[in-house]
Amino acid sequence: MKTKVLFLLLVLVLSISAVSAQDAVNLTYLVDDSQNSQDMAKALTDAYTALNPNVTFTIESRPGGTEGDNIVKTRLATSDMTDIFFYNSGSLLQALNPTQTLVDLSDQAFIANIQESFLPTVSQGDGIYGVPTGTAMGGGILYNKAVYEELGLSVPTTWEEFAANNAALLEAGIPPVLATFGDTWTSQLFVLADYYNVEQQAPGFADAYTANEAKYATTPAALAGFQYLQQGYEQGWWQQDYATTRFEQGLSLLANGEVAHFPMLTFALSTIATNFPDQANDIGFFAQPGPSADANGATIWMPAGTYIPVTTTGAKLEAALGFLGFIASVEGVDAITAMVPPNGPYLIKDSTLPDTVLPAVQDLAAYIDSGNSYPALEFLSPIKGPNLEQLCVAVGTGQMSAEEAAANYDLDVERQAQQLGLPGW
Repeated sequence: MKTKVLFLLLVLVLSISAVSAQDAVNLTYLVDDSQNSQDMAKALTDAYTALNPNVTFTIESRPGGTEGDNIVKTRLATSDMTDIFFYNSGSLLQALNPTQTLVDLSDQAFIANIQESFLPTVSQGDGIYGVPTGTAMGGGILYNKAVYEELGLSVPTTWEEFAANNAALLEAGIPPVLATFGDTWTSQLFVLADYYNVEQQAPGFADAYTANEAKYATTPAALAGFQYLQQGYEQGWWQQDYATTRFEQGLSLLANGEVAHFPMLTFALSTIATNFPDQANDIGFFAQPGPSADANGATIWMPAGTYIPVTTTGAKLEAALGFLGFIASVEGVDAITAMVPPNGPYLIKDSTLPDTVLPAVQDLAAYIDSGNSYPALEFLSPIKGPNLEQLCVAVGTGQMSAEEAAANYDLDVERQAQQLGLPGW
């Protein structure tokens, strides 16, 4: 009898083990290699596994910028994509042909948790393909407030005032503007963060641009961003070794007051807070100035998203959908906030920012709350030429004029629009 009981217990244990092994799922998750993205992915996956022990994750990393874009496109094209992946929303997502390559989430209940303003940035046709992962961001100028205070400088609201501040910084022996061209994607902000100003001077530019009725080279307001890069090079605004300085090296210079300004997205704030906690409160944010103080506002980037490729099926697809539902929840937001200081507002309904957000986030929120903000062009148009960062580096290092770069970018955009099959191209 005893032997029979032991035998039955052994069968039961083996059955439970077999079921557990069958239910266990490991999801691979491709994320760019910035510290902010890696920390956010770890926070989300650790929290989800704590709630769902049968689901574990292997996080893979890729570079940012064009190199990373090409990796994502290649892996999708060769059916070699990870089970889930983190990538831009907006125009760069459109280039992935999501209706053919990604799982449509429009019938998932968790879509109702997402602010409607985000959904067009991850939609194509009638499908919705991603969930917002992280916060919205501001594009503009991060600056060292301690340096400003020491020199008695005021936040500029026009480009003329910004240039005057830079002249004062040069006279004081402080490089005015950080350039991290060693990571080429960081070169684009003078162009991309200027879109609030473009829209003020050329209303409706996004629609005309998408319809092939407006160009960078022939629209003075759009050309200005390239001209700002040329001005920065010609007037010596960059620090030494600007051509090879990498992004995270540059953040050290900014945090320590060795440079004064960094044209950048506010996602960089979490890396500063992690690596330089004692200096994080010294960093502020202001909108990229344009020609008029009366039309001064910030350009806003929607969050990136997490997506599921169509190659993810069966139990992995079910687990992946559960994970995306967690990301699109207040609990997912709280998991991110516990590890990564917010860089802007979340786009998950009922989520809130902590009272302890960084001063630069409060600076950004002031633009949004006052109505002085506008989405970046890549969230208003499906077109973003892939070679913009190389052209910006060429201008910022004196190899190409602003006018030449704008004309080349218009050709880059034309090729991209034709690949997307847009009418009028």
